[in-house]
Amino acid sequence: MSGYYAWMLVATLLVLMMTTPALALFYGGMTRAKSVLNMMMMSYIAMAIVGIIYVLWGWSMSFGGDGTFFANPFTLFGLKDVTTDSYIYVMFQLTFAVITAALISGAIADRVKLSAWVVFLPLWVTLSYFPLAHMVFSCTDSALICTKIGAQDYAGGTAVHINAGVAGLVLALIIGKRVGFKRDPMRPHSLPLTMIGAGLLWVGWYGFNVGSIVFGDDWATEKGAAANMAQFFSETGRTFTNTTIATMAAMLGWLLIERLLHGKATTLGAASGIVAGLVAITPACGAVDLVGAIAIGAIAGGVCAYAVGLKFKFNLDDSLDVVGVHLVGGIVGTVLIGLFSTSEGAGGIDGLFYGGGFASLGDQTLGALVAIAWSGVFTAIIGFAIKYTIGWRIPEEDEVNDGIDLAQHGESAYDFASLGGGSTGIIPSAGVASAQSDAESRGVNA
Repeated sequence: MSGYYAWMLVATLLVLMMTTPALALFYGGMTRAKSVLNMMMMSYIAMAIVGIIYVLWGWSMSFGGDGTFFANPFTLFGLKDVTTDSYIYVMFQLTFAVITAALISGAIADRVKLSAWVVFLPLWVTLSYFPLAHMVFSCTDSALICTKIGAQDYAGGTAVHINAGVAGLVLALIIGKRVGFKRDPMRPHSLPLTMIGAGLLWVGWYGFNVGSIVFGDDWATEKGAAANMAQFFSETGRTFTNTTIATMAAMLGWLLIERLLHGKATTLGAASGIVAGLVAITPACGAVDLVGAIAIGAIAGGVCAYAVGLKFKFNLDDSLDVVGVHLVGGIVGTVLIGLFSTSEGAGGIDGLFYGGGFASLGDQTLGALVAIAWSGVFTAIIGFAIKYTIGWRIPEEDEVNDGIDLAQHGESAYDFASLGGGSTGIIPSAGVASAQSDAESRGVNA
């Protein structure tokens, strides 16, 4: 099994890269020039805070024993009694916790104090992420979503994407809109950064999905090792290929809807479609065949492309479309398992289109609803607690004038003062070409 350990080291590094630098670049490019450092900092600080908390009590709450909602946080506190040969898998799961929390930041870009974000992170992963990770990934006798409901989720459509998407929605409502939302242009300041980030996310996602294979307890025996290696090659081939083609289909689906609705297929749309496809195939990559993967990707790309525009109709300032991509894409991928799952997949369950009836569709829908409810309730509790204590927002004058980078960090991303520019080194948001009007340019996704 030495090859497996080597692969898990690589997979862990790939998922680590998804947060920094991939997500930081992806989000950073989509913000205004005066907000890019803060946006990237929110990903980096999530890495530090969530990572330390995970080894203290996060692993114990997620995988430390049986429980309907979570395991005892003190059983394996500080990785007590966890053997060092298990540290690789601990670190792999740590990277999942980190990126889930970091994803939320895209919904509240440009307007949140760093101190509020620092307080939010440990509370949210403790009350929302660790319990949902236990319900989805631990599959103990009492785990709610995996065992009692029986919903399939190969790599985190519920625990990661629905969880983060709901949290983004709740916080965007609690914190409120940016000054000038729907009135002032708030376009991405650097699409090249966003495109680079999207490409790195795509590469990193192979660690996310392909690395999520789980072996039986007999993996260390000679018979178990042989069986598990056969399973390893079968599942890795399936998940790698499904992840690839679903993402391709989603990018095309997004661009098609964008072309039909707005007359142009944009680079921002391509980057957004990539992420939408990756999100949707995450729970399904081990459950479906190639046709199912293409269908899920194409559907997710089209649905998410339409969904991101709805925030303007509902007056929701989800800055970088965390809701439209991660919540919607996560729901699409999770529920569609009930249609496209095949018994040849990792879960051994036939969906509706493969003769399995409505049972799987019901399980998948219920699993998604549990994740929505859990994340919504606990995010609201934390969000309101912070709002009415230390507060979320930076001062309005800082948001409007110099921007959050100078206000919170005393820095600017681009120093043009030495070249004869303004005294602050901040430039206005770039006038990036878009098929939509200024007021309706998509913040795009996350």
